[in-house]
Amino acid sequence: MTAGAVQETLAALDLVDHHCHGAVTDDLDRAGFESLLTEGEAWPGVSPFDTPVGLAVRRHCAPLLDLPRHAPVDAYLARRAELGAAEVNRRFLRAAGTGVFCVDTGHAPHRATSPGELAGAAGAVAYEVVRLEGVAEAVAAGGVEPDAYAEAFRTAAWEAVGRPGVVGVKSVAAYRTGFDLDPARPSPGRVTEAARRWLARGGRLEDPVLVRHLLWTAVDLGRPLQLHTGFGDSDIRLHRVDPARLTDWLHLTAGTIPVLLLHCWPYQRQAAYLSAVFERVYFDVGLTLHHVGPARAGAILAEALEITPFRKLLYSSDAYGLAEFHHLGALAFRQGLAGLLRERLAADEMSLPDALRLARWAGRDNARRVYRLPGGPADDG
Repeated sequence: MTAGAVQETLAALDLVDHHCHGAVTDDLDRAGFESLLTEGEAWPGVSPFDTPVGLAVRRHCAPLLDLPRHAPVDAYLARRAELGAAEVNRRFLRAAGTGVFCVDTGHAPHRATSPGELAGAAGAVAYEVVRLEGVAEAVAAGGVEPDAYAEAFRTAAWEAVGRPGVVGVKSVAAYRTGFDLDPARPSPGRVTEAARRWLARGGRLEDPVLVRHLLWTAVDLGRPLQLHTGFGDSDIRLHRVDPARLTDWLHLTAGTIPVLLLHCWPYQRQAAYLSAVFERVYFDVGLTLHHVGPARAGAILAEALEITPFRKLLYSSDAYGLAEFHHLGALAFRQGLAGLLRERLAADEMSLPDALRLARWAGRDNARRVYRLPGGPADDG
């Protein structure tokens, strides 16, 4: 009965997915599906279906398309095409059992659902997370002068977070510079000098001084800040995105905004340490869970929770493109956490009320608190 109570609580919980993206709205051929199934590439002779996440899709997603478990790839893709993207998205988003999506709208190489469309398909509520690099790049594209860049970016950022439904901001500094940055706020003169170089060169925001300026502007905005760390595509230099490299910056910004470390693998233990020693640091293990699949999700969550205060772990899918990932992320989180809690109950390391409270906090209430979402207490940390 004890194990059943944990399983039932997590199965019934309306999750808050505090970081995700939209699902593609176009029908996908095999090449298009495989390109979204991996953070790498579909190389000749190496299909992304022949990976843990590829197996998880065929095992756990095929039944939602009225197919047997482990359906062959061709049968899976044919059935997906037969149903059409809108019905596929509806099925997987409903099956996820997610009540709230916080959607990063800054990554859009494909035509994908808006927050409102995602919420409509899922029968849920959606909020927006603003990607600050996109704001900065839009300011640059507008023809701003170098000495006016800092104020123009600040104004645009404030306007962005003032839009209805925006609950936080995000930075992809991990992709642009890594975290080997001077933690101090750059001087106005340094920002102008760096803006002059960048505006003359064009392209993505990758100047270390301007990335630092962006992070400090996020502090000034006062909104929860999501930071990509760890696992990502080949644009990442993995050794430079260990969240522990943010330690000096976290000391300087202590007591200001909530900082939410995303994904983290293989640095979930470093993220756990930071959450244990900094009051306003939180983290998730994000897309790691659907990439390892439900069978290994418990092991990842066990490492993430070794020393973590239980009010610091959040759920996210980081699903992008394939609605299967919204479903798989939720399934892996529920099953992995339920298994971990059952083990600790069986070892008499916690009581049933403790286990149920932890499940609700990680799956829903911690995010409600940090983002000050309706239905949850404000983060008064």
